[in-house]
Amino acid sequence: MQNLFGNPHSGSQSSQLSTRRIEDVRLRALRFFRADPDQFDLIFVANATAGIKLVMEGFREQKGGFWYGYHQDAHTSLIGVRENAVEHRCFRSDEAVEDWIQAQSVSTPGPDDGRGGLFAYPAQSNLNGRRLPLSWPGRLRSLQDPAECKIFSLLDAAALASTSPLDLSDASQAPDFTVLSFYKIFGFPDLGALLVRKDSSKPLVHRRYFGGGTVEMVTCMSESWHMKKQGNLHEQLEDGTLPFHSIIALDSAFNVHAKLFGSLERISTHTSFLANNLYQDLSSLRYANGRNVCTIYKDPRSSYSNPLTQGPIIALNLQGSKGEWISNAEVEKLAATRSLQFRTGGLCNPGGIASFLELAPGEMKRNFSAGYRCGGENDIISGKPTGVIRLSLGAISNAQDIEVFVRFLEEFFVDNHCCPEHKTRNIEADASYYVESLSVYPIKSCGAWQVPSHMTWDVRPEGLAWDREWCLVHQGTRAALSQKQIPRMALVRPYFDFEKGVLRVRYAGQLPLSVPDEITIPLSTNGESIQESTPRPANMCRSSRVCGDSVSVYIYESPDIATFFTAVLSTPCTLARFPPGPSSTRHSKLHLQQPKPRNVPSTEPPIPGAFPTPPPSPPADPSPILLSNESPILTISCSSLTHLNQLITCNSPLAKPVPTSVFRANIVLAPSNPPPGSETSYDEDNWTGLRIHHTNEHKDAEITDLNVLAPCRRCQM
Repeated sequence: MQNLFGNPHSGSQSSQLSTRRIEDVRLRALRFFRADPDQFDLIFVANATAGIKLVMEGFREQKGGFWYGYHQDAHTSLIGVRENAVEHRCFRSDEAVEDWIQAQSVSTPGPDDGRGGLFAYPAQSNLNGRRLPLSWPGRLRSLQDPAECKIFSLLDAAALASTSPLDLSDASQAPDFTVLSFYKIFGFPDLGALLVRKDSSKPLVHRRYFGGGTVEMVTCMSESWHMKKQGNLHEQLEDGTLPFHSIIALDSAFNVHAKLFGSLERISTHTSFLANNLYQDLSSLRYANGRNVCTIYKDPRSSYSNPLTQGPIIALNLQGSKGEWISNAEVEKLAATRSLQFRTGGLCNPGGIASFLELAPGEMKRNFSAGYRCGGENDIISGKPTGVIRLSLGAISNAQDIEVFVRFLEEFFVDNHCCPEHKTRNIEADASYYVESLSVYPIKSCGAWQVPSHMTWDVRPEGLAWDREWCLVHQGTRAALSQKQIPRMALVRPYFDFEKGVLRVRYAGQLPLSVPDEITIPLSTNGESIQESTPRPANMCRSSRVCGDSVSVYIYESPDIATFFTAVLSTPCTLARFPPGPSSTRHSKLHLQQPKPRNVPSTEPPIPGAFPTPPPSPPADPSPILLSNESPILTISCSSLTHLNQLITCNSPLAKPVPTSVFRANIVLAPSNPPPGSETSYDEDNWTGLRIHHTNEHKDAEITDLNVLAPCRRCQM
């Protein structure tokens, strides 16, 4: 029976064993943070965010509500508490907090009507690792009447505790409430904790909700009455059945951690040494022209040589040799080729992002309108980055990890070698090109189908006919899948068979057993063809999400179609269609992404992919699109690609040239018989439109005019 654990809310032998083990681990966790069990209690929660919500629930039930203050460096989990406060304030700097603490009115943050307050901040910024003063809670408490404390402190120690000891031995200086995540310290189990000073627990008992073991008795028939538990604080706050297996696993995590690393003090010394070395290496990276490769976002008050002010985290962005920002999404893709793991984006720290990237609230709202979403690839808007790269070092990091990352930057981004001559054409000169190839991508994120040279092809308002009219959607979420999530989608190859009126789909990889070589999809938009098992057309339409947009698509519910795609991609998915028409709900966002003109001398060559000055007369109205990312048609120039490949091979002689297929363009243009040595590149950065001369199926000459909307983010690299 020593290994049989039961629900702690029972009197059986296995249940009592679980209860004993839970209390033993609770005590061990308190001692791990040097918290006296006579002065602190520890409540097990799912994660740090759950602990924050638990504190918020208690304050929310106070008479008259509560005042809430939070530091600009706060994680969104702390910021979200403000939505439940009757009044809130964001402290934009440490100095603002210091002034507020020193103010004589610190004990009355709001009207003197008995309303309480809560001040929250992170012990360590999850954005750049800066460590904030741990003295604030004690100073805040010392300025208040101990018999009538109105303002309490909440410390988010999740980031700090992962690589640094959290010392709560002096209860008079400790925060009233401290949240953390054990998985960030040990890796496993997925568990968090809320540590509470027992003298500060009064606000939490105001919580109205009860569930599971937090209540002694409940009546629910003719009378609504209940009696909550009156014992230990954790018994009043740990709703439902505790994850007792995870808590017992935490005991093993303590053992393994101590055996491998000794103590958090040793980890702090180790990671601080590594972080300082990495910071020095990144700061010293230069291009041949002397420009910095990395822009590092470090607070001037912190130092990587002092673990009291700085944790082992570095936040940065990369810039090219001419100052252009490099897309973090592209950096992350390149890093995957070297098995490097780091985080990019806003990092759930909007205050830090806004401060370091100089993004005003109005800009952030415009970025949202332009299509920016958390986790999306649209990370450079109006010439500014919207997020950062975060490098986090931990107990298992070593010097080789740093060396590998620095070599990665030198390999892909630092151009200290010769550069081929770059030639540009006078903007007013007549540029003559021909269409080298024309391709469509029937299924979004899957393979291309090249249009035969003898075949004419329709150009519709949404783009080329049949281009990205289909997509693969997850059978559970109905969200569209992409190559970023599932790289093997590139091996899904669609082919048009117009004689049969079908789209044939094959898989270029190894087919699983019992999966057919190909499936056929009717090109007809007839409802019966799309959803064979549902006779009513009204039931064919389903809501889906494509590139952050909410759209209505037609789902193929044929078992054969779903089975084929699920088998080859190892993901439960099926095919969906977004046919063109006047009711299209998606439009190009490029009209909202026009960058600010950069003050670059006209004698400088243009920066490839750096978003040059937009065309003088961009379209006033957004263009309709089907399932493409941003615009109806994507065009690239062979001349520009040739120059890019010259740069690549010049900087890395062993590197392979990039083929045109990498850019997934619809139209590939090549110059018409240029004299030797006269071929120019990046002319397209200044184009306002394309005029294509061609013959139709009756051999009659025709002209197709296309407007240039904006440079494509895919070409920033």
